[in-house]
Parts: sequence; structure tokens; C-alpha cells
Amino acid sequence: MNVEIRRVASPRQLKRFIRFPYSLYRDDPYWVPPLDADELARLRRDRNPAFAFCEAEYWIAWRNGTAAGRIAGIVNHEFNRTWGEKTARFGWFDCIEVLDVAEALLRTVEEWARSREMDGLCGPLGFTDLDREGMLIEGFDRAGTYATIYNRPYYPRFMEQLGYTRDIDWIEFLVTTPAEIPAKVARVQEIVRRRNGFRVHQWRRGDLTEEFALRMLELMDRAYRGLYGTYPLSEAQKRFYARTYRPVLDPRFTTVILDGNDEIAGFAVVMPSLSRAARKARGRLLPLGWFHFHRALRKPELLDMCLVAVDPRYQDRGVISLIMYEITKGAIAAGVRYSETNVELETNVKVHGLWNEFDAVRHKRRRAYRKALASVPTGTESIA
Repeated sequence: MNVEIRRVASPRQLKRFIRFPYSLYRDDPYWVPPLDADELARLRRDRNPAFAFCEAEYWIAWRNGTAAGRIAGIVNHEFNRTWGEKTARFGWFDCIEVLDVAEALLRTVEEWARSREMDGLCGPLGFTDLDREGMLIEGFDRAGTYATIYNRPYYPRFMEQLGYTRDIDWIEFLVTTPAEIPAKVARVQEIVRRRNGFRVHQWRRGDLTEEFALRMLELMDRAYRGLYGTYPLSEAQKRFYARTYRPVLDPRFTTVILDGNDEIAGFAVVMPSLSRAARKARGRLLPLGWFHFHRALRKPELLDMCLVAVDPRYQDRGVISLIMYEITKGAIAAGVRYSETNVELETNVKVHGLWNEFDAVRHKRRRAYRKALASVPTGTESIA
């Protein structure tokens, strides 16, 4: 096969790696590009604190002299220590509709993983559970959210042809904003407040300090412990994500619930959808990309439910009902038509049950794939 795999070895090649999907999805109305600056922050060893305990390499596939695909290989030693595994990850996987290209890319990561004594490969996953994860297997006719992966329908077919099997699925819902809050939701949240002494943290844009954002991330760490793909975040990682997301949190929709001791009982990060703005900006804030993002944040019609976390002590005390009440109230007041959930593990039936009181439809499904690796290491420089 006329496919060559080249390892990314310079800043210029890393930029080419980041920009490859722009040629692949040039005319696709459903693909949502991330900001180049965000991608660099995750992929550069001198910027992402995960490299304190992660190894990673990136490769670009070339076919007949043209870039035809890309892939990242990651070994997260902290994850492996937490779960007692020897598993590598692949991510940032994209390729043209040629099986040989996909095979060459995945085989390169498999061989690299074996050389690091890993016995399995799974993905697509990032460095942490807060990175984009999961290959789209249903919902190809829907625009992606800013925080999720979009891919073509041939991707999962290629994975199965190359010996990868399902590891776990995530599902997503599209929720129509009701004209008024459902009576049951309003009644339940009032009971929850009265019985537990919970209250909503009132804040304005600019009030949320980095230290408060760190408290939210510490709660998320406790709430998500034991879920697929997670591991305890380091202090440096928490600060990295706090600095990344704090400036764009919107007090109209991001809800924080406090208990009687002013400790965070739960929170939800909900943001105006940035999908359309990201497509117009084409990955860059300058010269005019900032304008598209600013306009999207001002008067949204669609919200992205990015993240919900509840203190494990309160997970059976109705905090999530109070959070949903506040999100819905904010959406109605802002004239929002729809909200789209972020990825939800298919096993998380408690969260799925939240949508029973709303006009909600499951419209996307994503999958993490896994493959067992033989223990004999081979070369990793190129496949041709």
C-alpha cells in the first residue's frame, strides 16, 4: 500500500497535524473545529500538565504525497496505576475513506504501545475525561457540539474491520425548552431546598475566582471517581482547566448549589452553543473569530450542557433536580429553544432519567473501542 506514516517532530508539523481535519471536513456542515490554541495547549508537552505522567506521540499519514490522516498515541501512567491496567490510548484520529490509511495509523500506535509494554489500546480518548472522547456511531446528520468529536460514518466500520470491539458507549439527548417549568420539577426542587437547606450560589460574570473554580473541579474529581476513563487530576491539571474554562462560564446558565455550610453540593456548567461560531471562526480567534464567539455567547438559541457533578454525599438528596430546575429557569428567561447534553455514559441511568419530565430525544451515540495487543514489540517509525 502506498501509505507512509511520519512522526510529528516539530512545531510546524504539529500545526499541520492540528489543521489536517480542515481539508477532510472542508464542506461538511456537521463538523465543529476546536480552536487551534486549545489544541496546542493540550498537545504541547510544555503546556499540558498531564505530561507530568503521560507519554504521547503524534503521526500523520501520507498517501501519494498528500496528507491523508492523523492519530495520537497516549500512555497515561496515572490512569494505569489507578485502574491496575497496562492500556494505551489513541485519539485525534482522522483519515480519508481508505481502509489502508486507517490500518497504517492504528498499527503504528499499536506497535508504539507494545514498545511501552502495553497490552491493550482503546479510544478515541484524550489525556483526561475532560478532553474530547468517543467515536460517533449514530447521529451523523447532526452538528457536533463544541466539546465532542465528529467523524464520518466509515470510521466505526473501519474500526470493526481492523479488529476493534466496543468498550463502552455514551449517549446524548436534545432537550426542548418548555414554555414553563414542569410542575413535578418545580415541586420536587422546592421539597429538596426545604429539607436539605440547599441554596443557589448567586454570582455575576467576573465574580467566579480561580479558587472557587478549583473547588468545583475538586468536587468533580470526587463525583466522577470510578467512572470509565477517569483518574484523580493533579493540582496542576485542575488549575489548567480552571484557567481554561472560568472566563467563559455564563452565570445565566452555569448553576452552583451550596449546602448549609456553604460547601459546593453540586454544579452544572452549561454554555451557549459555540458550534456555529467555531465553524465560522475556522479555529482562530483572530482577526474576526472572536466576533463570532462573542455573538454566540450573547443571545443563544441552543445550550450545551457541558458538565454536571454532585457531591457523592448528596447524590441521593435531590441536588440534581434543583440543578435542572435552575437550568430550565435560565433557559426560559433567555429565550433558549433547545439544550444538548454532553456525552453521558450509557450505564448512567440516573442521569438519563432526568429527561423523563421533558421533551427530550436521544439523537447521538458514541463509542470507545478496544483491542488486545500481542506482547512482541516491533518498529514504529513508518509503515509503507
